[in-house]
Amino acid sequence: MKPQVKATPRLGDFTHLGASQPLTSRQFVKAFTSTPERPLYDDYRRVRAPSEEQGTMDWRHRAACRDEDPELFFPVGNSGPALLQIAEAKAVCRRCPVTSECLAWALETGQDAGVWGGMSEDERRALKRRNARVRARSSA
Repeated sequence: MKPQVKATPRLGDFTHLGASQPLTSRQFVKAFTSTPERPLYDDYRRVRAPSEEQGTMDWRHRAACRDEDPELFFPVGNSGPALLQIAEAKAVCRRCPVTSECLAWALETGQDAGVWGGMSEDERRALKRRNARVRARSSA
């Protein structure tokens, strides 16, 4: 039997009570992109409590990455084969109708790992630094 994912998983969390393996990036993304047709589970009981985030996160259901292998969006490293993987993930993002919502969510929630909204980890860090410099100049 496959381990079930908690309703609010975090990378590295244990997938269910008594689990011996922490949540992998694939399971994390699968939980993040779950829909009512593919519900989340907690302790083998169906959990779908309404949350404040539910309405603001509806863009996930229209995401092009929803049916892709989640591992594609979490390359290991940022050189060599990882560069090809990042390029492939960005190709999925280019055909996605919700890229801007995805990027905004990643920036707001501090997603450090993976390709989100068509930007790699390094590109998002550079964007944050650039935005911080602009804010500093405008407030001075």
